Amino acid sequence: MTLSPASGSALSGIHTGLQNLRGAASEIAGTAVDPVGRDPVRPLVEQRVHARQVEASVEVLETEQRMLGTLIDMKV
Repeated sequence: MTLSPASGSALSGIHTGLQNLRGAASEIAGTAVDPVGRDPVRPLVEQRVHARQVEASVEVLETEQRMLGTLIDMKV
């Protein structure tokens, strides 16, 4: 199956966002175990930014699906 540029970009955004979420979660966990010299706020903010990236990428996929559905409905 060939992906459209929008789908490819959205899937890449989801993948990257999830990887970065895991990294932020790991950093948060490390701060909880050894808080000396670590900034607990930065990974929390980054986690929210990466979650929003995933949400936005999902919106791109949903919008593309709605557009394709509309085009198919118009064709039939």
